[in-house]
Amino acid sequence: MGWSDIVDISKFEVSAAPYGGPIALLKDESKTARVQVSTKPIITVFTAAGKQISQMRWNSGSIHKMGWSHTEDLLFVQDDGVVLVYDMFLTFKKTFGMGQEAKDVKVIDCKIFSSYQGTGIAVLTSTYRVFIINSVDDPRIRRLAEVPGLSSAPSSWAVINLDRQSRALIAKGSELCLIDQGGQYQVQTPDVSTEVTQFLAMSLSFNNRCLAMFTDKGVIWIGSSDLQKKYCEFNTKSPTPPQQLSWCGAGAVVGLWGNMMLVVGPDKDWINFNFDNPVHLVEEEDGLRIIGKYQHEFLYKVPEVTEKIFKIGSMEPGAMLFEASKEFYKGSQKADEYIRIIKDKLEIAVSQCIEAAGHEIDPAKQKPLLRAAAFGKCFLTDYNPEAYVNMCQMLRVLNQVRNHVIGIPLTYSQLQHLSMPILIDRLVLRKLFYYAVKICQYLKIADAEGASRILAHWACYKVQQKNEDDETIARAINQKLGDTPGISYSDIANHALEEGRPDLATRLLDFEPRAGQQVPLLMKMHKDNIALSKAIESGDTDLVYTVLLHLKESMNQGEFFMAIRNMPIAYALFIQYCRQQNRKLMEDLFYQEDNFQEEGTCKVVNSFNEDRMEDRIEELKLAQACFTKAKNEFAKVQTEEQIKLLKYQQRLEEEMNRPYLNLSLYQTIYRLTLANNHKVAEQLRKEFKVPDRRFWWLKINALGECGDWVELERFSKGKKAPVGMEAFVEVCAKHGNMKEAMKYLVKVSPEQKVKCLVKVGERKKAAETAFENKNEEELSYVLSKCGPSDKQLVDTIRGMKQQLSRR
Repeated sequence: MGWSDIVDISKFEVSAAPYGGPIALLKDESKTARVQVSTKPIITVFTAAGKQISQMRWNSGSIHKMGWSHTEDLLFVQDDGVVLVYDMFLTFKKTFGMGQEAKDVKVIDCKIFSSYQGTGIAVLTSTYRVFIINSVDDPRIRRLAEVPGLSSAPSSWAVINLDRQSRALIAKGSELCLIDQGGQYQVQTPDVSTEVTQFLAMSLSFNNRCLAMFTDKGVIWIGSSDLQKKYCEFNTKSPTPPQQLSWCGAGAVVGLWGNMMLVVGPDKDWINFNFDNPVHLVEEEDGLRIIGKYQHEFLYKVPEVTEKIFKIGSMEPGAMLFEASKEFYKGSQKADEYIRIIKDKLEIAVSQCIEAAGHEIDPAKQKPLLRAAAFGKCFLTDYNPEAYVNMCQMLRVLNQVRNHVIGIPLTYSQLQHLSMPILIDRLVLRKLFYYAVKICQYLKIADAEGASRILAHWACYKVQQKNEDDETIARAINQKLGDTPGISYSDIANHALEEGRPDLATRLLDFEPRAGQQVPLLMKMHKDNIALSKAIESGDTDLVYTVLLHLKESMNQGEFFMAIRNMPIAYALFIQYCRQQNRKLMEDLFYQEDNFQEEGTCKVVNSFNEDRMEDRIEELKLAQACFTKAKNEFAKVQTEEQIKLLKYQQRLEEEMNRPYLNLSLYQTIYRLTLANNHKVAEQLRKEFKVPDRRFWWLKINALGECGDWVELERFSKGKKAPVGMEAFVEVCAKHGNMKEAMKYLVKVSPEQKVKCLVKVGERKKAAETAFENKNEEELSYVLSKCGPSDKQLVDTIRGMKQQLSRR
């Protein structure tokens, strides 16, 4: 042990985490000093090899119990029921209490146990009530039933997990009581052959299935945890209870008296061990760790497969293969004889040697067994080597982590229960990143779950180092990580921010290729301008909108407008957003920017949303003023014309009782013509200076739609028309009055006559006219308008085209 020169276990309270976990030592100088002192105790954490990890002087209340959680967090339970949680480096993580009653009446005893939800804590108060939580990760306090007649502290008690429920077994003199959180109280009567006055000690096996109790008569009772089955009673002949009563796996009970350790099996088999120095016992699922000043040993039952191979005179396949392997490497012919004996059971022999190698701690004993397995599988044609390869890999990993440099003395059985990912996590927890990465690479674990994840943890640890400047750390992290897949620089930057290093976080974010990861953290750091620039560079409009809306909420309006005015893309996107969501804000922005043109446009649009005519005209007048400031004479005049049109339409509605508001000028004229108000339409034309050609087309179409053919004919005979007679023909044909169309056909110009004849359905006459004009293009036009029923006409037109082409 690395601590052999500095630690005397007898002077410390010891607590070790299972599965080869770290060891915590608590030295309370106030209890060992010859004179009264008020110094706080010192807590030191070591690896299982005795290498110091961390140390601190306690600065809180009186510690009643110290223990470890299943995630290797160090738990301290104070006498006021407050539980403080630290990691193995003695960095504070969190705290919680065991309830107000425990705080008021104080805690006199405590148990830290393994529950179906993780690690639980049970406390016994001075009023002899038990309070329990099943998980330190989610502390929910439950009060167990009261034990009737319990007027003094129980002689011993334990927490038993059965059927996914935690119960407490309380020893009240010779009586055992089982209490649960539902208020149930059950008196238990175990099969005890000797007279019992008190049960002085209890110990539950690692798997919660077996229970050992020490009576005041020196008898160890061993049975099932539900007390329904007794395995044996063993009389130790000791008047005093053991300092520790523990289980060695689930197969033997171990009692420790001073430097003497007694091991008792369920069949009353026993053996004792004597130590030169005080030791501390730590239960494991498959054995017992014995921690001393100079050594750290592991006591476990010899595995059945190991016994089969190494038992004297064993004829098991594995034993024969092991002997064959030894003879083979000696060059002896006996190897062949051994192989012939087990040739039908060779596969079983190989499996036994592989399994036995896994249970060995010493590499010198592992190698001969693996060598024997390799020798045996050479004689098997269809043997799957996966089990052999896996065992070699697991043993190589186990031998590495058992080394004193790492100091995690795991067995193969413990590793199977713990799993390789959790072992890697524990290496990361100890900040042994190099070994964790090497194991992942050796086992070919995917980067996302292996090397990349570990490197991310390393980077988060790196940012915690206060003795290096931000630039050095950022460069070191980037050099190590580079573009490693599966690593998010934003997560590392967020960790740096939590550590109070915003400048380092900003530098790390420069290495993050995904803007979607950069921008949210930059906003969290209040680096809004950088966030907006990164969002714009990404080309992701949704990301830009996210930043813009964040800025809008976090700044006053003036500052926000100033922030985006020099960013054209952001400015344009925000304007687009306002057009759909908040036009008033857009108008305010244009006003602040003195953008009179756009401000006027907003007011024009706003005018259409006003219900009252006065408000609408007022908005348009404001728009007209804006266009004047913008020196846009055209927009100013158009706005003025719109005001005049609105007033005109309002008057028309009042006089004619028909809807005219919100119509355009041309729609108004068109509707007046439909209503036979030709004089008003003419007046409107003059007042708004409507071009003659546009006015004639409006009126011709309107007269055609309402079927006023008389007025249409009168209108065609007026002053010289700015449109040709083909317009009249087209309107008449459009509304199905071919007879009326023929009136205007004679006045149509020769260039348009063929098209007009087609429009009125005179395709034959149109073809003849085109032939007379000797115009092949017109003939082709007529031909394109012929249908399936015009077969004879089609032939005639083709003949005409041939005649013209011969000329």
